[in-house]
Amino acid sequence: MAGLQWVTDRYDRAVVKEQLLDPAARQRRTDLSGALNYLLVGSDHRTGATAEDQRSDTILIVHVPAGRRQAYLISIPRDLLVAIPPAAGYGGGQDKINAAYEHGGGGQAGARLLSATLTRLTGIRFDGAALVDFSGFKEVIDLLGGIRMCVDTEVRSIHTGTVFTPGCQQMSGARTLDYIRQRYDLPGGDFDRQRHQQQMLRAVLDKAGETHLRSDPVKLDQVLRAVGGSLTVDTNGVPLEDLLLAFRSLPADALHGLQVPSYPQTIDEVSYVVLDNGGNGLFDAVRGTRLPEWAGANPRWVNRL
Repeated sequence: MAGLQWVTDRYDRAVVKEQLLDPAARQRRTDLSGALNYLLVGSDHRTGATAEDQRSDTILIVHVPAGRRQAYLISIPRDLLVAIPPAAGYGGGQDKINAAYEHGGGGQAGARLLSATLTRLTGIRFDGAALVDFSGFKEVIDLLGGIRMCVDTEVRSIHTGTVFTPGCQQMSGARTLDYIRQRYDLPGGDFDRQRHQQQMLRAVLDKAGETHLRSDPVKLDQVLRAVGGSLTVDTNGVPLEDLLLAFRSLPADALHGLQVPSYPQTIDEVSYVVLDNGGNGLFDAVRGTRLPEWAGANPRWVNRL
C-alpha cells in the first residue's frame, strides 16, 4: 500500500487537472460503486495549444461494468454527424463530432463542448474525462521499450511514406503513432484507424504490466512523468489513489474494443458518418449497464484487440 501511495503521489504531482466535463455531461458520484463511464479525448495538441488544427483525433467512451473485471473502449467516429450545442463564440449547429473540440476553442473548453455534444447524442453522463496528447505518448512507449502491434493490412503512411507490412512487430513510439494515424487505403477506412488506436492502448497497458517498473524506481519515475506530461484529467472529485485502487484488479485481457454502429454517407458533397438505426441500441446498453450482453449479441461491431 505504501508503494501505491508513492506512485499516486508522484502521478498526482505530474498530471494536469482541469474541468473537462460540461455540467450537463457530468455524472455526480460520491463513490466508485456501479458501472462507470469515462470520456477519453486524444489529440496531438495539449490544453491551451495555439495550433490552427484543434480537432480531436480520437474520441473514446470507456465503459467499466460493475465488478471491475472488464472494460470496453467505444470509439466514436471522428466524422460522425451530430448536433453541436452553442458555446462561447459558436452558435451551434450540425457538424462532424470532432469539430466540437475545435468550436469550443480546444483544450479545457473544447473538451467541455465535446462532452456536452456526446451527452446530447447518447444520453450518457461521464464519471471523469482525460485529454491525451498522443504526440507526448511517444515518449511513454519508448520508455517501455516499444510495444507489440499486429498489422493486418499493408498500408503506406501518408505522413512519412513508411510501409507497414502485415505481421506482429515491435514498434517504437514514433512508428506506433504513425501507424495508428492511417486510415486511407485501408479496407475499413476510419473504422480500421479506430481499431488500431484501441489496439495501441491495449498494447501499452499490456507492456506496462509486463515491465518490472516497481523494481526499477528510476524507470518508474520516468514513465510516470511522461504519462503525467501527456495527460490532462478531470477525476470528477475522486482522488487519484481511489481510482488506482478501483482499477488495479482489472485483468490483463479485460479490454474489449467496440465500434459504434454507423455507416459513411455523403451529404452536400461532404463525407460524414451517420448512426445506423440510432446506434442499434449501443448507447441504451451503456446507460442500462447491459453492454456485455449487447456485445455478445452484436459481434459485427466488436473489435479483436
